[in-house]
Amino acid sequence: MHDPAVPTAPAASPLPAAPAEADAVAFPQVLLDALRSAPGSPAFEHGGRAVSRGELLGLIGHLAVAMREAGLGPGRGVAVRTGVTPEAFAAQIAAHVLGCRVVSVKPGYTPRQLAHVLGTGVDAVVVDPATATPEVLDAAGPATVLSLGPVEGVPAAVDILTAAGTGGAPMPEVTARPDDVALLTFTSGSTGEPKGCVLTYRALAAHWSWPRVWSSVEPGFTDRFGRHLLFGTLASLVMLEFLGPCLLGGGTVVIPEDDGRPLFPYAVERHRITSAIVTAPRLCQMLDLLREERVDVGSLRMLMVSGSPISPHRMREAADRLGPVVYQAYGATEAGMITILNPGDLTRAPASVGRAHPSVEISVRDEEGRPVGTGHAGEVHVRSPFLMTGYWGQPEETRDVLRDGWLRTRDLGRLDDAGLLYLAGRTRDVVMVNAIVVYAGPIERVLAGHPDVAEAYVTGAPDERTGEAVHAFVVPVPGRTPDSAALADLVRAELGADSVPRTITTVPGVPVAASGKPDKRALLERHPPSAL
Repeated sequence: MHDPAVPTAPAASPLPAAPAEADAVAFPQVLLDALRSAPGSPAFEHGGRAVSRGELLGLIGHLAVAMREAGLGPGRGVAVRTGVTPEAFAAQIAAHVLGCRVVSVKPGYTPRQLAHVLGTGVDAVVVDPATATPEVLDAAGPATVLSLGPVEGVPAAVDILTAAGTGGAPMPEVTARPDDVALLTFTSGSTGEPKGCVLTYRALAAHWSWPRVWSSVEPGFTDRFGRHLLFGTLASLVMLEFLGPCLLGGGTVVIPEDDGRPLFPYAVERHRITSAIVTAPRLCQMLDLLREERVDVGSLRMLMVSGSPISPHRMREAADRLGPVVYQAYGATEAGMITILNPGDLTRAPASVGRAHPSVEISVRDEEGRPVGTGHAGEVHVRSPFLMTGYWGQPEETRDVLRDGWLRTRDLGRLDDAGLLYLAGRTRDVVMVNAIVVYAGPIERVLAGHPDVAEAYVTGAPDERTGEAVHAFVVPVPGRTPDSAALADLVRAELGADSVPRTITTVPGVPVAASGKPDKRALLERHPPSAL
């Protein structure tokens, strides 16, 4: 797999080989086998009820039979727009048992985005009573509506959860072929319409084989998934791929009830959570709350920060307050997990996003696609067994990012001598100032490095004098007051005059988009440049 002409990052050591084709267990067969091996142990906890592995296996079989009776099978498109429940997870796995192409539908789409996502050759849409909204049903068009329970006012919906004739039927045979499309999972759409990333059954098998190699991240890493917190949406690839080490390793997936308080830290205390994924804004909110209240989060053994950059200040604060349980993950919808920063490396290099995940190779390259030396910045390229095969219906976009088995992440970064990756922004996260390209990422990094700044966000806005202008927003370290002039001088000294923000605004926090990432557009709307 390694091209000797392309220098790559050292992966986590020792690097276990990816499972050989003959040895890899097909997806979702690997999950069915794991559930069958321990039928009495709890797979899910949800709303005060426990669902055992045996019950989950039976539910998957029941739904697979009902879907097959509804005409679904290999190659058919099944969109899933549900809440986060054991039944919703079982429905998605049932569709995979039949070899269907599952289309993940995230919450928060506009009607236009919803029509775009459901316009990818969908034969059926799976909903539950809470998600069978008029917008979803209208976008579904002629597709069959399959519901997880009765849906009022939709007589055409087929209730596959209580469908007659499926009780006691044997689990259908897994019929998916390795190169069939298994999943369309969509990018955030921040630069336009969401793009559907195509993952094959071969790629999902590689994703779900990770528990074999995750122990190389550090000894005992997979043991931290004893009680794993699941929330948000099952349409998130990162949420799904973290279910692998939990369910295959004997852990329990905990879906917390909504009690009106932030999940972090209160759900952690209430459910004695050992592992969870958290976005940077949620982590910052959690740290702010823990300064004011005593909440017991001592059960945590792994808190993975993911989804967007976070300042070294916040990472150090999290490690100091929570202990050696804080990790950071860097990944992409197109590539899955790319790097992991473990607690030991966090202490030494909090500005890094970590080392290459097992089975992932990293190459940093210049604008001509040539590898650069250690310590030099360039665009991050990755290759692994679980990359997407392309964007659905977008061959030109696919050719632009996939070349010779490598994926262009469009992220800028550098590797150090220890194989740690440092990100410097996105190739497309730019502001055109007097026709000069100014990257937002390096400015954010410089601002966040000031001792008075906890978080920094940079974006551009139209400007009559310069075409676009740079605008920065900083969240202060508690008890500190950032000085805008000093921050501007710091950026000028580090990056030059062109990168100095036109405005630097202190804000108490950053709004969060539906994806869970910081919403820079909302910052501009709340603090328009004309008013600053």
